[in-house]
Amino acid sequence: MNNFAITLPSPQSDLAKQTIKDPYVFDFLSMTKDYNERDLESGLVDHLTQFLLELGAGFAYLGRQIQINVGEREFFLDLLFYHTRLNCYVVVELKTGDFEPEFAGKLNIYIKAVNAHFRKKGDEPTIGILLCKKKDKLVAEYALSDIHKPIGVSEYQLTQSLLHSLKQSLPSIEEIEREFDSER
Repeated sequence: MNNFAITLPSPQSDLAKQTIKDPYVFDFLSMTKDYNERDLESGLVDHLTQFLLELGAGFAYLGRQIQINVGEREFFLDLLFYHTRLNCYVVVELKTGDFEPEFAGKLNIYIKAVNAHFRKKGDEPTIGILLCKKKDKLVAEYALSDIHKPIGVSEYQLTQSLLHSLKQSLPSIEEIEREFDSER
């Protein structure tokens, strides 16, 4: 789900649509059930090569928690990239829950700030990608319909903690002891 067709000129909008995936599969991450946004961000940066491969060709990593000042306020971008084929900055905002409409408003501010602070002559408009655990397509469509900055909303999938899965499939110590006792 994105608003690229109404916020970017052709062929930039077509290229941007081809660049964004839905869903992104982060099978190289193993997160516990109660992970937060910082855990997700750290995991993606710790596995940067795999993350860049999943994002696709053209993404160049610029940093995480990039501080941008707007008026009297400080904002921190989760992840910032430059896309070498699209010739634009890409702000990635990470969310561990379901998509909420207010996420698009926050990302809209980040995009405006990146355009104001970083974008140079020859750069195309900054694109925002909101990665969330789950989204309702219609809610996302409504949220993006009147936003005039290019934003894509995609889901991501994780490999849940192997330890958690193994714990459920392995017998407990008590069950093993009972089995040994019954064999004597």
